[in-house]
Amino acid sequence: MTPIAPASEQPDTFAFSADNLAAAKAFMAKYPDEYQASAVLPLLDLAQRQNGWLPQAALEYVADFLGMPSIRVFEVATFYTMLNLAPVGRHHVQVCTNISCWLRGADTIVEACRNTLGIGFGETTQDGQFTLSEMECLGACVNAPMMQINDDYYEDLDAGSTQVILGTLKDGGTPKSGSQIGRKTCEPLGGLTSLTDDAKTAGKTPGKLKKPRARKGKGA
Repeated sequence: MTPIAPASEQPDTFAFSADNLAAAKAFMAKYPDEYQASAVLPLLDLAQRQNGWLPQAALEYVADFLGMPSIRVFEVATFYTMLNLAPVGRHHVQVCTNISCWLRGADTIVEACRNTLGIGFGETTQDGQFTLSEMECLGACVNAPMMQINDDYYEDLDAGSTQVILGTLKDGGTPKSGSQIGRKTCEPLGGLTSLTDDAKTAGKTPGKLKKPRARKGKGA
């Protein structure tokens, strides 16, 4: 379960902004009246993006908004690791240490993050800019090792590229997301080894099939 902020850090109230209120109603309109609870995840995401994290007041607000028991919303919020129940830094650095990334050097990525940021897992820098978290599989195993920072994936990492990414964020810049070695999507490092004729045949219309001639049988 994700860490929960203590009572001293919990705000008393929460309400959607005008823009998010409209967005929440648009999400709800996608579901029949008897299934409004299906919008709980997008509404929790809206609340988190507005507040930076999900306090208890936001969970209760979403529950009331959808006509759900608060405990059901709390169950959802504590299940998904992308939902933060305690404050996080402006840049939430989430490093995958699961098997694929670990085999490809996740330990060196973790060490680079610790050295560059001066914090460990579950900690936030004093200026509130960075939080470092350890994550299980983030679904980019083919381009391991990788990390997620806010909404962006950074893949095919090594210690040097990790330091560059974090340094760019420290300086207020926007680092290049995706593969850090120029890999195209999730192709092999040496390029495609199959389906290499796609580019040659793309857009060409297959020739018309000839209608087979009817064969004459006995007595025809």
